Amino acid sequence: MAIIHINKDNFEQVIINGDKPVLADFFATWCGPCKMLSPILEQIEQEMGDKVVVAKIDIDECMDIAQEYGIMSVPTMILFQKGAETARAVGFRQKSQIEDMIVSKLEN
Repeated sequence: MAIIHINKDNFEQVIINGDKPVLADFFATWCGPCKMLSPILEQIEQEMGDKVVVAKIDIDECMDIAQEYGIMSVPTMILFQKGAETARAVGFRQKSQIEDMIVSKLEN
């Protein structure tokens, strides 16, 4: 599978009604740390894609979704399980930190 790009048309299907947990990366194309995070998220998707869906949400294209989840800075990653937020990380994170966040919530 590949990283899914979320918009208002597929948000509910992927985030709310999806059968797997979703790591949603709220990002902006102009954001330097967001660009640094992209290859890390691609690696996580390749390595953990059987356990978690990795998705990207452009805050400039999906302002209503960003506002609904109180996104104040990018990158912000939210882990959703059955539509509910179970973890949040604001700012650039190392791969191991993101993996730890995912694994700790999947075990619960």
